[in-house]
Amino acid sequence: MNLRLIGIGAGVLIILSLPLAGAIAGPDFAGQDDGKGGGLFRTLGLSDPARTSPTPVGRPAAPAGAERTGPAEQPRTDSRCGPELSSPHGVEAQTCVLVAEGRTWGRSYYRNTSGRALDALLTTMGPAGRTVQIRCSVGAGDEPGLCETPKEDSAGEPESYSAVAEFAVPDDEGQLLLRSGSNSPAPSDG
Repeated sequence: MNLRLIGIGAGVLIILSLPLAGAIAGPDFAGQDDGKGGGLFRTLGLSDPARTSPTPVGRPAAPAGAERTGPAEQPRTDSRCGPELSSPHGVEAQTCVLVAEGRTWGRSYYRNTSGRALDALLTTMGPAGRTVQIRCSVGAGDEPGLCETPKEDSAGEPESYSAVAEFAVPDDEGQLLLRSGSNSPAPSDG
């Protein structure tokens, strides 16, 4: 057999086996945990559960008897959303008011199948006339997207906030195609 072909084949096998070797090894080369608790052997139940993994580089060892915890828990985000609405012009949207860690903001989820780019104006209104607005460009296409106002310190109860998104043609006329609100009533049949 040709030694050159054998050498090329061996090189290809080594390159193809590197991802598998990394998965079996567990923590990645930078000393950071792979998030799966020990790589392929542990995932398949082939590792010794009594054995503890080494402390990754840059992290202090846990005190004896202390358990390692996963990633820090994300703060809870409460939302109040209006119904999912659609227009005959090919725009679908749902608008919400979100509250987390003493901050409030508005968000509108949308899909634009109208075949043209649109403008969205999202307004979050709060107590004492507090208003935050943002204009978002909505590209033409079927991909879902979102428009979100900046997060502001809350001033009052979450129920005292509302958000409205207006989707319009970006021209001098500004034809309104859809208005979606966080406290809109559900559409009725009739």
